[in-house]
Amino acid sequence: MTGPEIWLAATLAIPLAGALLIALSGDWPNFRDAISLLSATGLFAANVMLVLMPDHAGTLALAPFLPGAPLVLKIEPLGLMFGLLASGLWIVTTIYAIGYMRANEEANQTRFFACFALALASTMGVAHGGNLITLFVFYEALSLTTYPLVTHHGTPEARRAGRVYLGLLVGSSIALFLFALLWTWAVAGTLDFKPGGILAGNASAAVLSVLLLLFVFGVGKAAVMPLHRWLPAAMVAPAPVSALLHAVAVVKAGVFTLLKIAVYIFGLDLLATLDARDIVLAATGFTILAASIVALREDNLKRRLAYSTVSQLSYIVMATIVASPFAAAGAGAHLVSHAFGKITLFFCAGAIYTAAHKEKVSELNGLGQRMPWTMGAFALGSLAVIGLPPTAGFLSKWTMFQGAIAAGDYALPIVLGLGTLLSAGYLLPVIYRAFFLPPARSGLAATAEAPLPMRVALLFTAAGCIALFLMPDLLTSLPLEAIRGRR
Repeated sequence: MTGPEIWLAATLAIPLAGALLIALSGDWPNFRDAISLLSATGLFAANVMLVLMPDHAGTLALAPFLPGAPLVLKIEPLGLMFGLLASGLWIVTTIYAIGYMRANEEANQTRFFACFALALASTMGVAHGGNLITLFVFYEALSLTTYPLVTHHGTPEARRAGRVYLGLLVGSSIALFLFALLWTWAVAGTLDFKPGGILAGNASAAVLSVLLLLFVFGVGKAAVMPLHRWLPAAMVAPAPVSALLHAVAVVKAGVFTLLKIAVYIFGLDLLATLDARDIVLAATGFTILAASIVALREDNLKRRLAYSTVSQLSYIVMATIVASPFAAAGAGAHLVSHAFGKITLFFCAGAIYTAAHKEKVSELNGLGQRMPWTMGAFALGSLAVIGLPPTAGFLSKWTMFQGAIAAGDYALPIVLGLGTLLSAGYLLPVIYRAFFLPPARSGLAATAEAPLPMRVALLFTAAGCIALFLMPDLLTSLPLEAIRGRR
């Protein structure tokens, strides 16, 4: 095997081996946690090595699947971006999860960490899938491996949430995504990812418009309304799972899939000519505003953050569908910036629950006096999600804004402005309550910060929101490389 093949294989082998060792280490929790950390670190190292490959080139054949459509992994810029993001944040999430699971004395911790590793293996398959069928197989595997995490508590509420989660994600992908995939194969004769796309000249504009709608609504993990209910339902899971769902794996796999389909299956030039873009722009614009309005009214902190995610994901889809190279690069940048901002917010929500046993926004008065590090990190994460300097969220939203204006598309800038105001409306009051209102009850006086591993993780991701603002090329270089390769 060549160097690229070895490191591509490692992105699957490391988390799979980690899952096996974790499953065998149930009687030794320290060993289990050490394996989790080593697996996460090894996976990140493998993705770094892929970035260092000359010309970002390399392919690994896994197995035959359909005639002319084998399972294959391939190095390409968008996959490198997502692989680095997911594997890097897995390290931080593992540190956080160790502190959270032990502090809350959660049951079935071995199963939890094993499923975590399996989910990351599936995520790597999505990231580095060399064609659409490979991406689809690992996309489905991701739904299945995260189901036990959503239902971790085993309560009736958790089981109901699991049914919604699996029903919507698998149902949409089988009924719509798979159908679109097979139709694409019939039309184009291939499912390979190709700069500039594979569909141009192979079907009428009407057929291509239908395919676009099937892909957008078939990729349920992107949570475009009405296929969004699985996401707030999954908030019954422990906080580290919420972080995994909203920042590291599931939702980002959805918008990443649509970005990859836009760039490598349709091609941005072709996409810009399709009438169905207007339908998608309307659906995503509605999702941005409607989800933000629901978030304004949510008192449960995790559910407020969940609806925020529904809204923010549609920024990425909308910017992609604008079909401007710079707007699409902004979509890729927002995938990364939102990951750091939202994982910080969910880490903080879990820390608040662990230390103060509070889950509602209305219960957070004065909490900043007792948990200044946590609520300070929450403030930075909020700025990143809102899109204000000095955080990476400002850069990614500004890039999307500029790209849309340059393309003469004013829907995205208008919705972006309204959505930003609404996101400030549901996040800034949390900070105001925590720092500027007195505690509602004297019992809050005993509250202290969450355990050290949780604090380390949330402070690291909060710092990342600022670090990426100071290094903007890290946000846009790989997406631009992928898009410029289309010509």
